[in-house]
Amino acid sequence: MWKWAAASRRGTSHEKLNTKKQDAFRCVSAGVDRRYLVALACDGAGSASHGGVGAMLTCRTISQSAKSLIDGQQRLPTAEEIQEWVDATRDQIAAVAERAQLSSRDFATTLVGLVSDGSLTVSFHIGDGAVVVRSAEDGSWQAQSWPQHGEYASTTYFVTDDGGAQLRVLQCGDPIDRFALFTDGIERLALNFAAIEPHTPFFASMTEPVVKGEQVGFNVALSRQLAAYLSSDSINERTDDDKTLILAALQ
Repeated sequence: MWKWAAASRRGTSHEKLNTKKQDAFRCVSAGVDRRYLVALACDGAGSASHGGVGAMLTCRTISQSAKSLIDGQQRLPTAEEIQEWVDATRDQIAAVAERAQLSSRDFATTLVGLVSDGSLTVSFHIGDGAVVVRSAEDGSWQAQSWPQHGEYASTTYFVTDDGGAQLRVLQCGDPIDRFALFTDGIERLALNFAAIEPHTPFFASMTEPVVKGEQVGFNVALSRQLAAYLSSDSINERTDDDKTLILAALQ
């Protein structure tokens, strides 16, 4: 079974402009004995008037679809099923946008997701943010899904993009025992872009309290500590964006 901590905090750029946090996340257990974990984080586009709403809708819709499938069939989703969930999410956002007399792009959001029982893992990704996993065999940290940026600097891809979402799905049969999933506000703290690899000391130290924690499932106390860390001066000096981080370890 998995145990995890998660937090999402508003960036200082939003605080200065008195705007709401645009990030959202979901982390839920599923399947018999709750052996699967579904983790998602979404970052609403800063240029989108309702990006935060798009992030929340995407997290809710896809997490519910994933949990329903796993609870019923005790297996990971296929790439085709994940694509169907994304398409359904796009349709839902379009319907909400129409009722509000807005366009889908007003709800633009990225998507980072992972489903795993430790033995098998599937990640799915649209845009920036990343998924980093630790091998259960040798303890090495690997970036399972790297941030994807657009044609121009400081741009990326969104669930609501015209012509269809740029969905990436990676299925992995190598066992893992820890993972971290995060939005782009964490990227510069946790990833070595020059070497295109995760910064191992960051993930080793951040997940260790989760490993040592006795509480199975969602660790409320650790999540509060994580939220305080994400709001600390030492972090805000390095990024002014919203920050969402999910840390998980197998019991």
